[in-house]
Amino acid sequence: MIETIFEWLVCYRIQLQYLGAVSLLAVIITPVVVSILVVRIPTDYFLYERDHFTEFSKGRHPLVRMLFAAVKNAAGILFFLAGAAMLVLPGQGIITILIGLTLIDFPGKRSLERKIVSQQKVLSAINWMRAKAGKPHLRTSGGEPDR
Repeated sequence: MIETIFEWLVCYRIQLQYLGAVSLLAVIITPVVVSILVVRIPTDYFLYERDHFTEFSKGRHPLVRMLFAAVKNAAGILFFLAGAAMLVLPGQGIITILIGLTLIDFPGKRSLERKIVSQQKVLSAINWMRAKAGKPHLRTSGGEPDR
């Protein structure tokens, strides 16, 4: 059995090295990207039912809107899958999933986002990152930022 494993490792040595390099790159890049995106979330993002994509794409050519929506949803799916993997691998899994969900368009998205963000550990982690960047805390209800 052990010999079979070693033979497999030798056989797929190059592929395993690439996989290791990609994993290392993901471990380094993901927290940076997640932090940048968390800091860019508007303070009042979770207070209103407005559709930010509709506001952004207003007045643009329909083809540009469709292309942007496709890219945004593809990026969201990628972040969601990466976050799901980070639940068992190193990384900020829940926050990465939240970033992915904010990018994907689906029915019930806003209520799911609010439910995830209202979890005290998630909100604390997000607000800690925002505080480090000199940004105000996210407001999830009422008029004052949640602490």
